[in-house]
Amino acid sequence: MQNDGTPNGNGDKSRASEDVDLQARLQRLGKRLDEVRDTGQEQRRASQTSGGDPSAMGKAFRLSTEFVAGIIAGCGLGWAVDSFTGSKPWGLIVGMMLGFGAGVWNVMRASGFLRPPQ
Repeated sequence: MQNDGTPNGNGDKSRASEDVDLQARLQRLGKRLDEVRDTGQEQRRASQTSGGDPSAMGKAFRLSTEFVAGIIAGCGLGWAVDSFTGSKPWGLIVGMMLGFGAGVWNVMRASGFLRPPQ
């Protein structure tokens, strides 16, 4: 046998076994990549078909705005009642309480916790 520069002189046989091992590893890797691509496409399809679902941050801003708007509207109406009737501070207090209740009601309605009767 001729020496091909490898320590044991079996360079062709070891290269052939390395090539077979490499081919098997590449095939396993290709199968795994196909699986990952398929699951990624399924997840993208699911997110696209769910519609324009806003992000969690967008939902939080909407709910907090609903709540604060209810309180502000109640306080404004209570203050207006106070200024016309001269019953300070009772109109503001009652208006704030009603505004708080309306704000909670709006948040529950907007979050889907309260569903309309069917």
